[in-house]
Amino acid sequence: MQHAPFTALARVYDAIMADIEYDVWADFILSYAAEAGLSITSALDLACGTGGLTQQLAALKLEVTGLDASPEMLKVAAERMPGVRFVQGDLRTFELGRTFDLVTCVFDSVNNLTADGDLELALRQMHAHLSPGGLLAFDVNTRIGVRELWEGDSIEGLEPLPDGSQVHYHWSHHYNAEQDVGVVQAFCRVLSEDGETEEFVETHQERGYDPAELAAALGSAGFERWEILEYPDYAPPEDDSPRVWVFAWRASNE
Repeated sequence: MQHAPFTALARVYDAIMADIEYDVWADFILSYAAEAGLSITSALDLACGTGGLTQQLAALKLEVTGLDASPEMLKVAAERMPGVRFVQGDLRTFELGRTFDLVTCVFDSVNNLTADGDLELALRQMHAHLSPGGLLAFDVNTRIGVRELWEGDSIEGLEPLPDGSQVHYHWSHHYNAEQDVGVVQAFCRVLSEDGETEEFVETHQERGYDPAELAAALGSAGFERWEILEYPDYAPPEDDSPRVWVFAWRASNE
């Protein structure tokens, strides 16, 4: 019943996350790039999962590569978009041998980097895979966002699956103060049309990153210019902002 993160969940992930506005996120990122005068033809979507944002970028005629650590999630993404290149890799160590105009990493994915130094390692790889003058865009839960992830510390629902079955999910959250991480117990019960059930649990951990920590890691990773903003109005974050977006540039003369 207990599974590793993002394994069994791949089967039901899109049903549970059906309301995520990947198209709006893509517009948010590309509008920022356009305002800055950046012309984008290629993109690397990191921690792409089942390809929600990847699909939106590909629909905008960008040449997109998706990367994720989970082969189960990548299998779903590849079935969704057979013409897109997907690669299995770790955010801290991946090496693709090329650069991109845009690198993205959305939906709290950076928060999965929980060990000291992980964030800087990942940012160094992101910097290395940007073309000179290229843009990195990612969202991240702050420390307060991780401590107070959901009102009531749980979410629950029942969603249909493409094969006619249904998934009942109950996800609970608590904050581990000793380890300074948020812990999500993701319970799912799949109910088939013939009455059979399948249950599984995945345990996910997230570490929050505040703007000052993000700025320090960006500088250490080689970025010289960045903005940390709120969605959807690009406003500067407040002290109690639960989530921020980061836009960071690789120097054009590198």
